[in-house]
Amino acid sequence: MDLDMDSMAAAIGVSVPVLRFLLCFVATIPVGFFHRVVPSRLGKHIYAAGSGAILSFLSFGFSSNLHFLVPMLLSYSSMVLFRPYCGVLTFILGFVYLIGCHVYYMSGDAWKEGGIDATGALMVLTLKVISCAINYNDGLLKEEDLRESQKKNCLIKLPSLIEYFGYCLCCGSHFAGPVYEVKDYLDWTERTGIWAYTEKDLSPSPFGATIRAILQAALCMALYLYLAPNYPLSRFSDPIYQEWGFWRKLSYQYMSGFTARWKYYFIWSISEASIIISGLGFSGWTDTSPPKPRWDRAKNVDIIGVELAKSSVELPLVWNIQVSTWLRHYVYDRLVKKGKKPGFLQLLATQTTSAVWHGLYPGYIIFFVQSALMIAGSRVIYRWQQAIPPTKDVIKKIMVLMNFAYTLLVLNYSSVGFMLLSLHETLAAYGSVYYVGTILPVILVLLGKIINPAKPVRKARKEQ
Repeated sequence: MDLDMDSMAAAIGVSVPVLRFLLCFVATIPVGFFHRVVPSRLGKHIYAAGSGAILSFLSFGFSSNLHFLVPMLLSYSSMVLFRPYCGVLTFILGFVYLIGCHVYYMSGDAWKEGGIDATGALMVLTLKVISCAINYNDGLLKEEDLRESQKKNCLIKLPSLIEYFGYCLCCGSHFAGPVYEVKDYLDWTERTGIWAYTEKDLSPSPFGATIRAILQAALCMALYLYLAPNYPLSRFSDPIYQEWGFWRKLSYQYMSGFTARWKYYFIWSISEASIIISGLGFSGWTDTSPPKPRWDRAKNVDIIGVELAKSSVELPLVWNIQVSTWLRHYVYDRLVKKGKKPGFLQLLATQTTSAVWHGLYPGYIIFFVQSALMIAGSRVIYRWQQAIPPTKDVIKKIMVLMNFAYTLLVLNYSSVGFMLLSLHETLAAYGSVYYVGTILPVILVLLGKIINPAKPVRKARKEQ
């Protein structure tokens, strides 16, 4: 078996631990399918928790489940003992433990060099336990003090321990996301809400959507394996890179970011297939006649939307969608005081939270600060675009093209920090193209303070 693993790993250019993880990760698809036939609600919770724990053990070893138990038990204990403060307590304790694991395992370096450890799954678990605790905390608040998302997700009753473990370890999302709400998990398990059988006993078939996700995953992996050898990260520290001209360096940064994204597209497509086939990915019926099932609860990326984004503002809506939604509901919205509008500080705090969640590497911090600047600069271009009179359609189209080009340049420039991680390598790569992706957003933000056209009409705002 070891020889087989060695040869298989060598054939696709990965380490044996990574291959073991990939096999377990793909196994979440049949495991998700068999969840459909497990009898009784209790059985489904036990199956969800047990299958997640077993696959974690096979992927990362026994210690991984011990690591998962820490934030799970801290969160559950805070909900039992300190309900009025359980959200804040879990947020702080969960992130402190996650950061400690990031530092101890130096997970970013391991991932960068083709290794694997349990911190990726721990990242997803941390968001789950925090959202569960905050929603239980929200159950104490008056309805008029809650936002719509809070009303939808707040918990009045504490989930039982087995329900909670099933939610945390359900293997379809345990390894790489997407993050979903505990109320959705409970409704799915208990066949209530949108999962309740209707009078016509409509039971949507997941197989078509599952096959689409699997084919998408195969295409993404094939493209990544084809591109990756041609755009290694080691090239950034190669003397030959320094001999290139500005445009060639910039194009290499673009292709490096483009190549790396296909790895994430593959991972999220497998997760999507696993959650869809289990039934949890169902998100309701369309209004068409006849109605068709929608399977976008597990959707974590819109590939075309990322690669052809017209504005940086669109990126959080199409990349790592469920984590972006989590950050909006549990960080961004909660930093905005009632009756006030959000600003750059809320955006920066949200991006910083995302950076810390990924790990304390300078490259992550720089990337997410860059992201905040990138979005702020894109909003300036959009405001200018909307201020152009409808009679000057050509100029407006030029502004749209300008925002697209700006997003393309700054996104791939910024992503170099996310890939290289170290401060020295990141600054060297940015400096090799004269920090164009940092200077340009700053100039746009400053110009936005000077050239500040009248606010667009309501119809124009809706388009964004």
